Amino acid sequence: MSFTAVFVSAIALFIVGAVIIGNAFLAASLTEIKDKVDVNVYFLTTASEADILNLKKRLDSLPEIKSVEYVNREEALRRFVARNSGNSLLLQSLEELGENPLGATFNIKANEPGQYASIADFLDKGTKVTMDQSEPSIIDRVNYSDNKIVIERLKALLAGADKLGFAIGLTLIIMAALVTASTIRLAIYNFRQEISVMRLVGAGNNFIRGPFIISGTLYGLMGAILAGILLYPASFWVTVATATFFGGIDLTIYYVSNLGQIFMVLLLSGILLGMVSSYLAVRRYLSI
Repeated sequence: MSFTAVFVSAIALFIVGAVIIGNAFLAASLTEIKDKVDVNVYFLTTASEADILNLKKRLDSLPEIKSVEYVNREEALRRFVARNSGNSLLLQSLEELGENPLGATFNIKANEPGQYASIADFLDKGTKVTMDQSEPSIIDRVNYSDNKIVIERLKALLAGADKLGFAIGLTLIIMAALVTASTIRLAIYNFRQEISVMRLVGAGNNFIRGPFIISGTLYGLMGAILAGILLYPASFWVTVATATFFGGIDLTIYYVSNLGQIFMVLLLSGILLGMVSSYLAVRRYLSI
């Protein structure tokens, strides 16, 4: 029965650790997805670099902006040629033009997906070089409308993922706690006659409860150690299994680098789980 109690405690604490690592995995995955979403601003070929840099300075001052990458006309042409290095016809046509047909660009990243709308609004209404609103804009186009569906879906995904992760984690932890409490209650059931005898000879409730609470605490301690051991190969397996879809997220490294904090959470959770489960299990046989 003691082995069963330790094993069930380990499974319960393994779920707690899996929820912690799973949240880290989800957060890293969503962060990587967010980093791949941006808004591109394409400038007219006639726009001066001074005006473009002035606009960049204004964008950098916005709290919604995470970063603004400026790609000048020469760099834009170099990247275009590199991307189309295998298209000889296109490159030949480009050479026949005799000039650079590409304008400078901004690659803008926001802190949150929901902030791209306000950035696009700023670019639409506040990008005049001077206060004279009759002055033509230096911007050719902004591709926010092209990415709007992706951005909105990502925004909804982030909101839904937070709620879903919390709900699943809470449900699994509650289920694990109930199973652990039932197992320890079953273990204490074998000692119900001893408890009755102790009650008959005048033993106090704390005296009776004490050994079982200590046993439950030891179950939690050993379960935490076992869960900590099991989490390492589990994190390694998840890393290998998801490397194709979420490259760059190494849960093994995350687990090892945060081993102290994770094990402390497991340890405290195991102690609390064992103590509370034992306390509630003994309570029935004390008739209080």
